[in-house]
Amino acid sequence: MRVMISLAVLALPLVAGCATTDGPNRYQADLDRLDAQCTERGGILQPTGSQSGEPARDYACRITGGASRLN
Repeated sequence: MRVMISLAVLALPLVAGCATTDGPNRYQADLDRLDAQCTERGGILQPTGSQSGEPARDYACRITGGASRLN
């Protein structure tokens, strides 16, 4: 019984480490891509108030230029 508990205790940091390694890097990469796309459109990213873990839901592109359909 002690051996099983010891193995479980040792394995926990390994599993937790694997689960969190890609998270922030992937989120930041997606956020950078969204920011670049938004900037190309003449806008800026603004937080939506959501904290879903997906940048596309957490941020919206606000177009700040003088876009108009009346041209």
